[in-house]
Amino acid sequence: MTLVLAVEIDGDGAHPAAWRRAAHPRAELVTPRRVRHVAEVAERAGFALVTLDDDLVTPGRIGSVERAGFIAAATSVLSVAPVVSTTYTEPFHVSSQLASVDHISAGRAGWVVAASPQPEVAAAWGRPAADPAQEARDSVLVVRELWDSWEDDAVIRDVATGRYLDRDRLHYIDHRAATYSVKGPAIVPRPPQGQLVVFAAHGLVPDAELDVALVGGGNVDAVLAAAAKTTTPRTFVELEVALDTAAADGVDRVAELDAYAPWVSRGHLRYTGSPEGLVTLLRNLAGRGGVDGVRLHPLVLDEDLAVLSQYVIPALIAARVASRPLPGHTLRQTLGLPRPSSRYATLGGAA
Repeated sequence: MTLVLAVEIDGDGAHPAAWRRAAHPRAELVTPRRVRHVAEVAERAGFALVTLDDDLVTPGRIGSVERAGFIAAATSVLSVAPVVSTTYTEPFHVSSQLASVDHISAGRAGWVVAASPQPEVAAAWGRPAADPAQEARDSVLVVRELWDSWEDDAVIRDVATGRYLDRDRLHYIDHRAATYSVKGPAIVPRPPQGQLVVFAAHGLVPDAELDVALVGGGNVDAVLAAAAKTTTPRTFVELEVALDTAAADGVDRVAELDAYAPWVSRGHLRYTGSPEGLVTLLRNLAGRGGVDGVRLHPLVLDEDLAVLSQYVIPALIAARVASRPLPGHTLRQTLGLPRPSSRYATLGGAA
């Protein structure tokens, strides 16, 4: 299997002062035109997946799921995985929203699970987070059960009898968590993938409930050690990049932005330098066991995405380290993951 390439496209980039080097007016940051343009650039470049971070504090901000649905309708082979925090969201609604994105994209959707323990988020929502890690685990379990609550053939559209659904193939999940209970079933038919691909930072959610673990580290050895500890079907490396451009070296670009705000480490692997050096790094990661993909976090999206598109991705594809996603493939197929059956299908239709 070749290295699967993903890129985070929320905001202006990974650096907190990235907006100072953005190539667009500030007011256009989350306009439909720019969201579609960035996604189309990533799709043409050959990325298999884009992710969209979210913000529970900023008022009036368009949510990651809404933007993911827009991107899903505007692209044809690119997969999209919004970051959705489980701390202040209802798992029933999360299940429905993400399943809808999977239907819109014909199976090209995923979910990056996150938690929001920050005090400013609690202040914005008016209540503290009880146990963000426990809520994340409970939410993933509930959402997965809801995705299974419709069997694949629940929609029958029987004109002769006037029945749209076979209600015996819809199931109550009766899930009871520490702080809530959900009876179900879902209000959206089972997603095309059966189960969307679930991503999370390693350790936030038990490996058994994840499809892809996201790992980081201060250097390549630390990243490989972290990847070796996962038992998920796939493992992606979190990699921040500041590339040399025609206008300035990556080191100089970081220094300029650090003068306004420090680029604080998030525990990700970080690369600063030439596009050729990044190609070499990714080829080395692809050749080591336990690494199935990378999620790139560009320093400044408008600048680094262009370099990635022109120099990095083509070189990786030419070297057969990475490959373009195929038309008609779901995200599960791109990752080489099987489509799971509904856990309720084995009940023989019993409600």
